[in-house]
Amino acid sequence: MEVLLTNDDGIDATGLQAIREALSAVADVTVVAPAADQSAVGRKMSREVTVEEREAGFAVHGTPVDCVVAGTQALDLDPDLVVAGCNRGANLGGYTLGRSGTVSAAVEAAFFDIPAIAASLYFPGSDERYREFDPDVPAYAEAARATRFLVDHAPEAGVFEHADYLNVNAPLPAAYEPDAPESEASAPMRVTRPSHVYRIDAEREGDSVVIHDHIWELMAEGTIPDPDGTDRRAVVEGEVSVTPLAAPHTTEHHEALDGLVAAYGDVE
Repeated sequence: MEVLLTNDDGIDATGLQAIREALSAVADVTVVAPAADQSAVGRKMSREVTVEEREAGFAVHGTPVDCVVAGTQALDLDPDLVVAGCNRGANLGGYTLGRSGTVSAAVEAAFFDIPAIAASLYFPGSDERYREFDPDVPAYAEAARATRFLVDHAPEAGVFEHADYLNVNAPLPAAYEPDAPESEASAPMRVTRPSHVYRIDAEREGDSVVIHDHIWELMAEGTIPDPDGTDRRAVVEGEVSVTPLAAPHTTEHHEALDGLVAAYGDVE
């Protein structure tokens, strides 16, 4: 299998290295990743980008979406699958899907009719811990194991006949959790849906507006309001969350809009 591997943390990121090492046993992996950190850029796309060939792969001076477009349209690659990750930090909840560069790379692949997997690492704690935590390659072991399994088995199982891409979030291995019992067993995997819980607000401080995402605080406290079956609930409970998603925005036909549009012609 030919896999195009990208991310949004940059070509030198530890998470990308972990995924590349895991996938190399089951696929021919070509890295096309941003030259620098492009976290949270969403589906931003450039008009022109510079590409460098490095030992690790192709370094693109642009966004994750640029990487997918360049890799599939200009670099003579014909991937069977696009993998984005592993991201340093989780991509959980419906509100993150359009913001995440990792997920956006998978969405872009889907528009080219290439199945894709976005992989991210969740680790518990406050936002401050997230900013300070510098995970090594073994920290991504659970995410790498899950991604390798899905790359190796999802296509032949017909998963991508029903989903355009998978959003995968994996917890830290047990050894990284304080007071956790030692275990060699992998975390269980669960099919999930994106959580709709949204806890963002903002306050003005002089000339600035400070935006707060309280989800991180709730997750650190273990008091998340997400119901069973959601992506966030699964990872907080130590499971690998696998969310099947479709790339195109869906629409619903309804009579209320039909009547409103019909009345437009009568407006003076």
